[in-house]
Amino acid sequence: MSVRSFIDTNVLIYADASDEPIKQARAIAVIREHRLAHTGVVSTQVLQEFIAAAICKLGLPPELIRERVAFYSGFEVVNASTPLIMAALDTQVLHRLSFWDAMIVQAAREASCAVLLSEDLQTDATLSGVRIVNPFA
Repeated sequence: MSVRSFIDTNVLIYADASDEPIKQARAIAVIREHRLAHTGVVSTQVLQEFIAAAICKLGLPPELIRERVAFYSGFEVVNASTPLIMAALDTQVLHRLSFWDAMIVQAAREASCAVLLSEDLQTDATLSGVRIVNPFA
């Protein structure tokens, strides 16, 4: 059974990265599992970062990007509110993270996620009460 998990941008990107077939298959499985179990959470930041990567890195057509964002919006979506931004500033200092990583951690915390699925942060670390898990490890 899936635990409530925050899905970082890299998971969404790998789902469309045909040049990384192993990571692509794993990303699709993670997304499917959490969508079916209703345990996945993303943020407006993750959706924006996905769009930027889909355009610049993956070269996906706009209509496909729109389909993906509509699908990912089926997860719970955490908005980048002023209180979240202020908490991320504290998290940035406390854990010595980039501001953008701190925003992801705080969004996961705000959504009461037990796990943050990310390739970008230290695996098995616990930041602000959220355990980091690399789904590709």
